[in-house]
Amino acid sequence: MKMKLISFCFFLSLLTLGCGEKKEKEDEGFKIERKSSQSETKKSTVESTGVKASERIDLTNKGVGPITLVNLGDEINSEMAAQGEAVYNQMCLACHRIGKKFIGPAPNGILERRTPEWVMNMILVPEKMVKEDPLAKELLIEFNGSPMANQGLTEEQARAVLEYFRTLK
Repeated sequence: MKMKLISFCFFLSLLTLGCGEKKEKEDEGFKIERKSSQSETKKSTVESTGVKASERIDLTNKGVGPITLVNLGDEINSEMAAQGEAVYNQMCLACHRIGKKFIGPAPNGILERRTPEWVMNMILVPEKMVKEDPLAKELLIEFNGSPMANQGLTEEQARAVLEYFRTLK
């Protein structure tokens, strides 16, 4: 009987110690605080302008990159547009769909919203554009942080793709 009482008391004390309040020591040397998440940034960008970056019209920004001036003729060069369509179908179609958002924005009507220089700079040096161009940064946020891949196109190929974009309405 005495052994049972001692065993019971021992068990009760272990149970009490096990259920007691645990105090964890705070590590004062390391803390992470997030000021805003990507979705909050996305919301604030849309709320401040009222328009998503992909739908906003900016015909003054030429972007950041090697292209500073593009002269578009009055008429579309159909041969160059055909070459651009071939390049687009081979290099761009994985992420961009005509008429709808996909991984990246739809290319149709792009020249109604962006300058030709901006479009070519985005094609030629997307990594530089996303780092330094405010509109490209907003597009990156809008499209869930999916950066445009640099396909290594030449200026001539990028210009052909631009000419193809002129055919898309």
